[in-house]
Amino acid sequence: MGGQKTPSSSSSSSSSWFSHFCSSALRTKPINSPLDTILVSRNSTDALVRRLGLLDLILLGVGASIGAGIFVVTGTVARDAGPGVTFSFILAGLSCVLNALCYAELASRLPAVVGGAYLYAYSAFNELTAFLVFGQLMIDYHIGAASIARSLASYVVTILEMFPVFKDNIPSWIGHGGEEFFGGTLSINLLAPFLLALLTVILCLGVGESSIVNSFMTVLKVIIVIIVIFVGAFEVDVSNWSPFAPHGVKEILTGATVVFFAYVGFDAVANSAEESRRPQRDLPLGIIGSLVICIALYIGVCLVLTGMVPYYLLGEDAPLAEAFTSKGLKYVSILISIGAVAGLTTTLLVGLYVQSRLYLGLGRDGLLPSLFSKVHPTRHTPIHSQVWVGIVAGTLGGLFNVHVLSHILSVGALTGYSVVSACVLALRWKDKTASQFSSRWTSAWREGVLCIITVACCGFAAGLFYRFSASFIFLVVAVVIAILATAALCCRQTYTNPPGFSCPGVPIVPAVCVFFNMFLFAQLHHEAWVRFVVLSIIMVGIYAFYGQYHAKPGSDESIIYQRAPTEATR
Repeated sequence: MGGQKTPSSSSSSSSSWFSHFCSSALRTKPINSPLDTILVSRNSTDALVRRLGLLDLILLGVGASIGAGIFVVTGTVARDAGPGVTFSFILAGLSCVLNALCYAELASRLPAVVGGAYLYAYSAFNELTAFLVFGQLMIDYHIGAASIARSLASYVVTILEMFPVFKDNIPSWIGHGGEEFFGGTLSINLLAPFLLALLTVILCLGVGESSIVNSFMTVLKVIIVIIVIFVGAFEVDVSNWSPFAPHGVKEILTGATVVFFAYVGFDAVANSAEESRRPQRDLPLGIIGSLVICIALYIGVCLVLTGMVPYYLLGEDAPLAEAFTSKGLKYVSILISIGAVAGLTTTLLVGLYVQSRLYLGLGRDGLLPSLFSKVHPTRHTPIHSQVWVGIVAGTLGGLFNVHVLSHILSVGALTGYSVVSACVLALRWKDKTASQFSSRWTSAWREGVLCIITVACCGFAAGLFYRFSASFIFLVVAVVIAILATAALCCRQTYTNPPGFSCPGVPIVPAVCVFFNMFLFAQLHHEAWVRFVVLSIIMVGIYAFYGQYHAKPGSDESIIYQRAPTEATR
């Protein structure tokens, strides 16, 4: 019958769908020189405006990284690592510097448009990989924003309760924690979504206005941290630094895996590429400069904290504030609370900013509905994306106790950092062999990808062996295999130096980044691994039924990317 499909036609249809899926998933985004002018479109109102200078970018990176954690994480890790927590922050900082070098090269090399890790993966690998990276990053950002909003609400209430009129008069459903229902399944908090709505409005007003708020709050919290370090230095008793590593080197290394996440946030600078005045010069400086400032501040706080109070007497909830209170310096404790509010505000502000720019990039590429690609004609901000981000975070922060989800965070950051490091290698290969379309080029590229995957698997395996205290031999074997794979990357691949900033030590530095990031991935709670797998399956399903049919990997002619004048990019 004419209306019935034969088994052969059904099989052919399935084969055609799978073939289309594979060909779409393996598409890459064309790479234009960052100095090339992208064609002017028929609708120039869809462009973001380049308003951010180098200082703005540095403050953006510091604002994203330095939150209330500097007043809490330093003390909680010091209880285990002792004064050696300083080395924990140094090791984690050095690891982040290596990751930042990879980010800096790609930010300098690729067109200065929104996207960050998603854009890099799309250009170096394929469409599906980029979409998966976006999904993992988004969950981190959404849950993180909701969690930070709740913490910010709690700190705001703490400051308000310093005034007698508010003391013990603020209900839990407004500030601290939340009013729980259905056994804690729902946890109502009204202040968190209100704060998110306020910051969303500021971001919708324009990048200039939001940058002013971020700069003011970031400078305020940095000044407070410097005051804390300066005042605390006069209260240091050097005998508290002995022994410097009371529980051995392993606790210092474990501490490094914990405090690594205190530095995340410099990728926010890469996501501001389309709004940077001189992206090829300022993005690398902003990424690395903000990270160096964070490292210096963390080291100063660690030395002061462990010098003021013996590490084993540090509190768990607010160790830094308690340390100053014990010395009779209660006014410094008040400053710390103000600094925590400023820190959380900037971290939340930058997080919401980055999310909207990522949605904007996917909307332009067709992987999400075109609504997300709309830019306000006068404010030059992606208002639809920004409002959507605020609604999602506000819903999570207002209705759920998102702190219980904190153990499934950091998956997106580690995934993104690993992919960015791998992108540096893959794009260097493409540089050298772009004109060689032989089977030899294809096999060499695949061989390189296999080596990167080997390094990643060895890093994860080494992390598992370390975590579960397996025999030292297994750890050595994993490291040796990773070294051999890195040696293959050195000897069997060819590399060239890209225009702009060049990451030193390629391929060793990117390979080390991939290894250590996967080592940290293995330290996460096992539910984080489940989240990675489940979310990846969901994202593949979304791509299969929507993304593959709507994606536009080429430059969209309906958009103009306003670039800085040529002389300003040098």
